[in-house]
Amino acid sequence: MILAGVGISVGGPILTMRLMPTEDELRSRYNPELLKKSTDERDERQEEFDVFVNRLKEYSRSDKPIWTVMMEEEERQKKAALSAARAQRKEADSQREQMRREAGLESK
Repeated sequence: MILAGVGISVGGPILTMRLMPTEDELRSRYNPELLKKSTDERDERQEEFDVFVNRLKEYSRSDKPIWTVMMEEEERQKKAALSAARAQRKEADSQREQMRREAGLESK
């Protein structure tokens, strides 16, 4: 009975390691187009992951729960985007008004 337990405990992981393909074997089976696409996008995905991890580290410095800090940050970003859109719209309106004045058209 003990021998069977040892056989399963040792043999199971060894069998799993032998049957599982290595990362290089998996890559060699890839379609060449998918392999090229994967390697091209790898840096971008790694950068996104690094940004995400850095944000989580920054959020974890707060005494508040991370999800609360994340929601507050999302609200700040939404407000900043809205104010930027308002400023851009105001600038476009002022440019349009200036062009009308230069063309001699009536204002609104």
